[in-house]
Amino acid sequence: MKKITITALLLVGLCVAGSPRAGAQDTSSQSSAADSTAHAMTDQQLALLRRDIRSIKKQLVAANLTLTDSEAAKFWQVYEQYSVETGKINETRAAIIKEYSDEYGTLTDDQADSLIRRWLDTDIELAKLRQRYVPVFRKVLPGKKAATFFQLDRRISMMIDVQLTSQLPLAESQD
Repeated sequence: MKKITITALLLVGLCVAGSPRAGAQDTSSQSSAADSTAHAMTDQQLALLRRDIRSIKKQLVAANLTLTDSEAAKFWQVYEQYSVETGKINETRAAIIKEYSDEYGTLTDDQADSLIRRWLDTDIELAKLRQRYVPVFRKVLPGKKAATFFQLDRRISMMIDVQLTSQLPLAESQD
């Protein structure tokens, strides 16, 4: 438990330091060329952040899930497949955050409604993905180890969500 706490703090620090919030409240007018460059940097920083988070998440799982050599060989193959599918959902989330950031300051009620509904849809997709993978992980791990993996996966995801969403300004504050 101590291992996950220390590493979780590092993960939280990474999320805060690399948060995409910077563009969300910038209302200064800039040329479209400067806007394109700023957005490209934000996209690049976000891509690096996601890569770092995936790496740290894998390290957290490895540090907190005790696997035999045989279990590890099978587990990490399944984990990589799971990670790819989770990444697709997270790419959708990143696109929603970018859209929110781009529209912040001029966001209409309908846009806000659409954004939150799509964000909630990603929560549902992630829950369904986890449900679909429980029996897959269960084939390569005993029940307690599979359950431990999903506990870790959920905890890490929740910490990332809390850090990320706490860095985004509230929709109503744009008025």
